[in-house]
Amino acid sequence: MRYLKKNLTIRTPLIVILFLSVLISKGQAENILKVYSAPAGVAQNKSFAIKVRVPGGKWQDLPVYLINVDKVVDARHAEQNSSMAYFDFSGTVEVAVTYNKGTVESARIRPLSYNIQHQVDHKTVFFKLNKPANISVEINGNIFDNLHLFANPLEEVVPGAHDPNVIFFGPGYHQIAGGRLVVPSGKTVYIAGGAVVDGQIVIQNVTDVKVLGRGMLTQEPGKGVKIAWSKNVLIEGIFCGQCFTGGSENVTIKNIKSISYWQWGDGMNVVSSNNVLFDGVFNRNSDDCTTVYGSRGPYKGGCKNVVMKNSTLWADVAHPILIGTHGSTPKPVILEDLTYENLDILDHMEFQYDYQGCMSLNAGDSNLIRNVRFENIRVEDFRHGQLLNLRVFFNSKYCTSPGRGIENVIFKNVSYKGSNALTSIIAGYDDQRTIKNIVFDNLRINGQLITDKMPGKPGWYKTSDMAGFFVGEHVSGISFVESKD
Repeated sequence: MRYLKKNLTIRTPLIVILFLSVLISKGQAENILKVYSAPAGVAQNKSFAIKVRVPGGKWQDLPVYLINVDKVVDARHAEQNSSMAYFDFSGTVEVAVTYNKGTVESARIRPLSYNIQHQVDHKTVFFKLNKPANISVEINGNIFDNLHLFANPLEEVVPGAHDPNVIFFGPGYHQIAGGRLVVPSGKTVYIAGGAVVDGQIVIQNVTDVKVLGRGMLTQEPGKGVKIAWSKNVLIEGIFCGQCFTGGSENVTIKNIKSISYWQWGDGMNVVSSNNVLFDGVFNRNSDDCTTVYGSRGPYKGGCKNVVMKNSTLWADVAHPILIGTHGSTPKPVILEDLTYENLDILDHMEFQYDYQGCMSLNAGDSNLIRNVRFENIRVEDFRHGQLLNLRVFFNSKYCTSPGRGIENVIFKNVSYKGSNALTSIIAGYDDQRTIKNIVFDNLRINGQLITDKMPGKPGWYKTSDMAGFFVGEHVSGISFVESKD
């Protein structure tokens, strides 16, 4: 993200907050819309103009922030200009997105599973939303100069600006002194809609901390949110570049939007942490969107009970989901009870075969991965890579030993629609480092149900051949089934 005035400490313009409400029939949500102005000096992108309104109400303009995304060009990161806008609402909202760079020949609103209907009138795309959604509006097939539109729910509670337990950033531009805000135990950091905060929020060796709001942390390397050796943490509603969790317990990350554009721009890493919940997040990242690792650097131990649900993942480089590469060879750990549920994977772009897989379980560094569940996962046609990659492996670039194994993994109601997926790989390492008990339940590839009893499968084929999967040695207990629930 670029700023026209970097030397400001705090610059607070007037905020325009509009409440439009229309009472509708009993039992339905009231139509309420809340929009925010942008701080003076914060760069806007002119590719789009956006208006929103409640049905029958007055159209209101949204600021369109200039953000950056990553495009791989000749195996290198290439920063691309893109757009982001946000608002809050309940009930129904109407949206008009005007493309300022030319005629709209085609328009696509993703995730496609949301089935958001739209109409095009010359340069403008019209559509309605009936519930909160984090979406991408793409004009004429352009996935880089696109619009990231975050339609938030209304805030339920707004902390008081003068509460001694609240660190309050009101509308405007704020620069954190020294670049790091270290949050004490029991405090709430509130970043209001219309606020842009330049710096990193550090939650370290504390308990009972919240970071809430609708505003933004600057989208730059080394900033975002860092959670380390802490307990009982809630991060909700804001936009940032990255959100890291290490050595922590009882962490909830809800409706966070993470977009990065730089090398090693992972979105939401989990290292040596337990009881971590991601709910309703949007990740577009210039490296892995979300990871689960064992001991790494100062963080020691395994991971247990990590859940990601109701979320959207877009990997401009590397993996949407990666589990297990890093750990501790001297003190092996376990990564277990991991759940990924109701996810849309919009893209995966990786030419290095060692780092492919929309859903990747790569057991290295003596890690044991077990009890993992992927359920209701919809994978759109990504640009280049594999649908999945399950390997017990030794990657000498990042690991000091092979992993110990992968066991008890369920893929239920996973679907892929597209033509760009390369052959997926499932392979153990040796007789002691194996993969076992892998179940594919209602796996669909381009609408075709893949089961061990599927009609038309030649008797001499493995079922995995029908799915485009290579199953190597040291793999046992793999099955493809159909269930009715």
